[in-house]
Amino acid sequence: MLEKIRADLDKLSGAERRVAELVLAQPYTVMQSAVSDIATSAGVSQPTVIRFCRSMGFSGLSDFKLKLAGILVGGVPYVHSSVRPEDPVSEITAKVFDNTVTALLKCRNDINPQAVDAAVDLLAGARRIEFYGLGNSGIIAADAQHKFFRFGIPTVAYADSHIQIMAAAVLGEGDVVVAISSSGRSRELMDAVEMALSTGAKVIAITVPDTPLAEKATVTLEVDSPEDSETYSPMLSRILHLVLIDILTVGVALKRGPGVVTQLEKAKRSLKQKRLRGDEEHD
Repeated sequence: MLEKIRADLDKLSGAERRVAELVLAQPYTVMQSAVSDIATSAGVSQPTVIRFCRSMGFSGLSDFKLKLAGILVGGVPYVHSSVRPEDPVSEITAKVFDNTVTALLKCRNDINPQAVDAAVDLLAGARRIEFYGLGNSGIIAADAQHKFFRFGIPTVAYADSHIQIMAAAVLGEGDVVVAISSSGRSRELMDAVEMALSTGAKVIAITVPDTPLAEKATVTLEVDSPEDSETYSPMLSRILHLVLIDILTVGVALKRGPGVVTQLEKAKRSLKQKRLRGDEEHD
């Protein structure tokens, strides 16, 4: 429905087009608004709002809002809706949720299963795993290290470019670097990746397709999400990167078999003993 409105913009009169643009920009607000509020927000008369609904093939505003509610509540619009300064909090909330779910669905449909399988094989057989990320991606690297060290594989995360290149220089055959980047073009990260490859280590990239990092890596898990990273810090790519780390975590756990369960149980026992000691100290 929203795509049809967008496609028919040029067919509408100037006043009806303003109503259409309001619907596209703030669908949740329109769904909950009276005809007078819609007319005021669009800068048109109330009859124009009704004419717009009929131009779209509906009997009136009530019919239009009923169908609009059906697509917004019943499913996520497969479009990226930019947050605007004039958006009310209800619209911002809906857009952030919808954009996130849409990005997740797109990533699920686009991901290359063979690439995921190859990445899991490399990680499951790794002698050592190092996670590299700069800025926002450094947080993802830290989260990945927190998950993977419990498998009993020597694992570390670095978010400093100088340390990354020094650490990469002492890697070797059997070691794996997971390089995480929302741009795929950081020169500092590329320096560390190239150094790791020169030592015989393998590199798994979680990044944007058709970028220097994607092309250089041994295996690339492509993440392509539309977002305004100039205005806001990367949000969608961060969530997608975290999900891909979770996928790799589960894949490696299954690949390594029962031994992983033993490692996790050992870690849980250690944590439980620490908590008991802490309780005793407080008694």
